[in-house]
Order: sequence, then C-alpha cells, then structure tokens
Amino acid sequence: MTAGGRYDPARASRPRAHPIPERHPASALCSRVVRAVRGTARSPLRPADMTRVWPGRPDRPAELPLAGAARPHARRLASSATGSLRHPVPGWTVVSAGLSPVLATGGWLVAGAVQPASYSPIRKTVSVMAGHAGTDRWIMTGALFLVGGCQLVAAAGLAGVGVPARILLAVAGLSSIGIALSPEPVRGSTPQHVAWTVLGAIVLAVWPAFVARRAPPRPLILSSYGRVVVTAVFIVLLGWLVIETQGGRDLGLVERLFLSTETCWPFIVAIALRRTTG
Repeated sequence: MTAGGRYDPARASRPRAHPIPERHPASALCSRVVRAVRGTARSPLRPADMTRVWPGRPDRPAELPLAGAARPHARRLASSATGSLRHPVPGWTVVSAGLSPVLATGGWLVAGAVQPASYSPIRKTVSVMAGHAGTDRWIMTGALFLVGGCQLVAAAGLAGVGVPARILLAVAGLSSIGIALSPEPVRGSTPQHVAWTVLGAIVLAVWPAFVARRAPPRPLILSSYGRVVVTAVFIVLLGWLVIETQGGRDLGLVERLFLSTETCWPFIVAIALRRTTG
C-alpha cells in the first residue's frame, strides 16, 4: 500500500524481512491445554466431580479428594503435638528416677548383711560400709555410683520442671558419685568425703522447693502448698541428721531414713508429671 492508500504490486511481491515462523507441534499442544484449562476454570464444577465415592462401602459417605489426602498429614501433626504435650517426661526418666531409691535402699541392706556382728546399722552410717573399714565395700560403693548416675539421667529427662530443679538434682547425683570416690579411712573421715556428704544432703533437702511445673495443670504435690510441706519435712529430717552427728546413738538409722526418703522424691515427681499431662 502507498501513502495514498493505493495497492503497490512491487512492494507486495517483495519478501518480508521477518517471516512469521511456523508453529511447532509442541507449542500447538500447549495452546490447546491452556485453552482447555481456561475453559474448565470458567465452567462451574459440579459436586459430583469433586467427590470421591468408596466402592463397596455404601455406608461410608463420599468425601472431597483434598480432604482425604490431607487427613493423614493432619493426623500425623495432631499425634505429634498430642504426644509432646501428653508425655513431657519420657519413660526412661521414670525408670531412672525409680531406680535411685531401690539402689540406695538395696545397697545398704545388702552391704549391711555382709558386715561383721560388730557393725550396728542403727548407730553407724552407710559410709562406713563403703569405706576402707567395711567388708565387701564394693557393694555400697557401686550402689552410690549407680544412684548418682540415675539421678543425672533423671535430671536430664525431667523437662516438665524448671531448670534450677534439674541442676540441683544433677548436683545431688554428682555428690553421690563424689562420696563413692572419696571413701572414709579406717578411722575418722576426709574433708572431701565430708564436703560431698554435706552438699548432697543439703541439695536433697531443698530440692522439692524448686520443683514447679512450668505449665498448667499442676499436680498437688508440685503446687506451692505441696512444695512447702515436702521441703519442711525434708529440712526436719536434715536437722535431725545434723543433731545425730553430734554424738547421737541413732545416726545410722536417721541417715538411712533420710537417704531412702529423699531419693524417692524425684520418682514421685516424674510419676505426677506423667499422670497429670497424660
């Protein structure tokens, strides 16, 4: 076409500088797919096309495919969340906390049975059985090692209580191991043995005061009232033990009562946390 709008045969017969490329079969197929998708999006979906029917199960209602595919994922999320909330105290923590009083009580019972007749369990302490003057001292020494290890494991697994309580329980476990590593001589005692014994006794006595569940619901023994009562009882036992060390005649009996009672408390706390959240 010329400027005046007339047809120019010479210009019409001239080849174009940029010829239109031929459409590839793949591009044509993509165009058809796009048109089909657009037509599907514009047309309304019928409920019959969106539901899934269960063959052979007339009692089971039809459901959306998306809901059926999302149900297993939702169940996994719910089960993981429920499991983390239901059992904040693992089973191995309950076992380790329960073994501490069993090993402590069983240790001084078995070790006391092999001691000579001159040994009085009412007047003499369990440290004598683990010291160089004891008979088969490995029994009580091994029990002290195992009790300390169980308390360390329990401190690592009691995630339902505060960090100070877990640290104090770990210190109590280290104290038990320190007592086993510093046995008493035939006569008297050593500063290391006395230091580990005093530290372990104080930590076990005040440990219930720091045991508080971080989130509700809280069992009665972990409430403020329960912790005050238990701590008061343990401090009374500690005071009685200190009095007996000043020449008392029932030092061995009080020490055994103190040891067996206070090593039970981590196990009671673990059971209470597991039952409350379970």
